[in-house]
Amino acid sequence: MNNRVVITGLGVAAPNGVGLQNFEDAIKAGRSGIRYFEELKGMNFSCCIGGIPEVTEELKLKYLSPLQLRNFSSSGILYGCMAGIDAWHDAGLNFAEEVPHWDSGCVFGTGISGVEKMRESTYKLDSGKVKRLGSNSVAQTMSSGVSAYLGGIIGLGNQVTTNSSACATGTEAILLAYERIQAGRATRMIAGSSGEHGPYIWGGFDAMRVMTYKHNDSPAKGSRPMSTSASGFVPGSGAGALVLESLDSALKRNAPIYAELLGGAVNSGGQRAGGTMTAPNSIAVQHCIKSALKNADIQADDIDLINGHLTATIKDPVEIENWAIALNRKGEDFPYIHSLKSMIGHCLSAAGAIESVAAVLGLKNEFIFPSINCEDLHPEISSLIAPDRIPRQLIETKEINTIAKASFGFGDVNACIILKKYKHE
Repeated sequence: MNNRVVITGLGVAAPNGVGLQNFEDAIKAGRSGIRYFEELKGMNFSCCIGGIPEVTEELKLKYLSPLQLRNFSSSGILYGCMAGIDAWHDAGLNFAEEVPHWDSGCVFGTGISGVEKMRESTYKLDSGKVKRLGSNSVAQTMSSGVSAYLGGIIGLGNQVTTNSSACATGTEAILLAYERIQAGRATRMIAGSSGEHGPYIWGGFDAMRVMTYKHNDSPAKGSRPMSTSASGFVPGSGAGALVLESLDSALKRNAPIYAELLGGAVNSGGQRAGGTMTAPNSIAVQHCIKSALKNADIQADDIDLINGHLTATIKDPVEIENWAIALNRKGEDFPYIHSLKSMIGHCLSAAGAIESVAAVLGLKNEFIFPSINCEDLHPEISSLIAPDRIPRQLIETKEINTIAKASFGFGDVNACIILKKYKHE
């Protein structure tokens, strides 16, 4: 089979907006979700700023029961459940009752699960209190915890699994779900990813000195993709979710359609030719982009906008160069390109999914959100593309029809998907 696949639901829990409307309002306004955290300063972090979704105890109870929330401390699972449930409802779908939704599943990725719960459990074990661990310690710390929680709450009866490919996780999850529907093995899938927050997640990056330490007094200015003054990424957390569905199914139930997913590609640079555990192999990145275009059956000239990975590190100019080579487009011919990380930081395993939600919203509602904090464009970037290709203010336009969204992760892994505006037939 070769089913066409569309997006019929969206959900998000992001540092600058929890819930779809709050998030859309924030990204259109260029509103940052980065804040200062005294806790990090007290633990001797160099970078004391980060992005954490603001979730009240009352809001949690809209997604998880009091029993589920007892001794619950996994922020990644919480954010994933919030985004996934919202996306499911946004698609006009209901929870299963006695019989599971045999035709519906999920691929919901994460980088690491339940670090805080694991920390709590370690202390209890070390003090001989094994019987005090609680009944949900395993569910909160297993890698597939987020998809397992979602599958159980909604009643998913098809494949329910979790992928993990570092910062490429969310974009890869979307492509894996797409392929299952395209092949006819599922009618609809929740695709997305989540990422946890806090010092026990972010500490390793602080030790690597890849996070900025220059903006503890000006958090909203800290994440500066494509800028000369970029000094490292700002850590973030949250989750994004998309309901993917066969076009036939969506039309049959008269579902809202946000966009069509044309295809994409994943690959690895094998940590060769300049690629390492922490840096991409440029040849592989270019190959991934070209393969995504081929899989989607489009030409490089069809790309109107790139939703980049662009982390505000020294690799930003390299990424721009890779896009320019892969698309064979430079100067004024280069597509628009922007980075959501300028507003929410780098949400690690959640990044690809949250950024894809933003891309779909822009495609459907005809706007290009700005890349904030890019007043001083890096000279290596300005030598490749025209400065006006990077929007610094909101652009409302009907001219964006096709978006390329890519993510590149530790381990030298890459993922790229192609989104197209859906025109009702």
